[in-house]
Amino acid sequence: MQLLSDRILNMATSATLAMAAKARELRGEGKDIIGLSLGEPDFNTPDFIKDAAIQAINDNYNSYTPVDGYGELKDAIITKFKRDNNLTYAPAQIVVSTGAKQCLANVAGVMLNAGDEVLLPCPYWVSYADIVKLYDGVPVEVKTSIDTDFKMTASQLEAAITPKTKMIWLSSPCNPSGSVYTKAELRALADVLVKHPDIYVVSDEIYEHINYGEGHASMAEFEDMYNNTITVNGVSKAFAMTGWRIGYIGAPEKIARACNKLQGQMTSGANCIAQRAVITALNEPPSRVQYMIDEFKERRDLILGLVNDIEGFKANTPDGAFYIFPDVTHFFGKTLRGKKINNATDFSLYLLEEALVATVTGEAFGNPDCIRISYAASQEQIIEAIKRIKEVVS
Repeated sequence: MQLLSDRILNMATSATLAMAAKARELRGEGKDIIGLSLGEPDFNTPDFIKDAAIQAINDNYNSYTPVDGYGELKDAIITKFKRDNNLTYAPAQIVVSTGAKQCLANVAGVMLNAGDEVLLPCPYWVSYADIVKLYDGVPVEVKTSIDTDFKMTASQLEAAITPKTKMIWLSSPCNPSGSVYTKAELRALADVLVKHPDIYVVSDEIYEHINYGEGHASMAEFEDMYNNTITVNGVSKAFAMTGWRIGYIGAPEKIARACNKLQGQMTSGANCIAQRAVITALNEPPSRVQYMIDEFKERRDLILGLVNDIEGFKANTPDGAFYIFPDVTHFFGKTLRGKKINNATDFSLYLLEEALVATVTGEAFGNPDCIRISYAASQEQIIEAIKRIKEVVS
């Protein structure tokens, strides 16, 4: 009898985590690796949030939490949604989970049946496809390119819809491309979707505040899409709280209650101290973390200037998140330092081994022409990393 399930054997390992592990392994061998693979802010969690966590410990918060989150945290989330997104949710529509990734898994678990199709505009976040497949859904890739800033058009969306389409998972700002859909672009997609009232949108807005363009727009802002949208967010990115593991959804009540039911059998409620800290984080205005956003924008401009000076790299200007997603097809079929580069995976591994810089292959995100480079690192590290890359590809 087979020891492990087909489910786990067929699941891919997270490419971002795999690259980070490989980088750690090489560091353990004494190599000076610069890590530009993980999507993790290099800032410390702000002191006002840490102080709230310390206060929660001193106030003896140590018991199981409600499965769907503390009432006070739900109130803070409701306030945040109204203040930042012009979205109105009731407490029964909010579910707090152990990170936005669990939010996504919950939604897939309560909504997908075998054979249901989920549209994924490419590139998409590395875990989307495998979460969909875990719950017997079928991920359907909708290809985009650097020439359209990796954004799906309304006509592409319309062409991808079939009678089996159940959902579309959309991230804006996008990981890995940094692309941000404007309100007009989201409205164009909504105009397609309102003709298909059985299709739901998972709107992943975890990078909402890391935005350098005209501002953030939410699909659920449109009255005719509100009841067909599950808004996913969390505190990992904008508040530099990746390890605190708090995400949340605003959703139609029936979906939220189903997520609560599933979570109750899986993990129960999220960490009590982290929840108390997030109450403070969300009740404060986004301006409290603007210093991080300003620094990310400086780094974006820095890394784009450096990368665009390397022959063979083609990069657009992303309006959000902290990644660039350059097209590197120029190097495919070439031999560099005795190593044949067939695809983005080969190229990413080449940069790790020869330049000692960790990036992530675009294949993991549904785009085999690109690599993802995170600029959630110091300006000094960025300058040194791109210098190394330039040396090994010139």
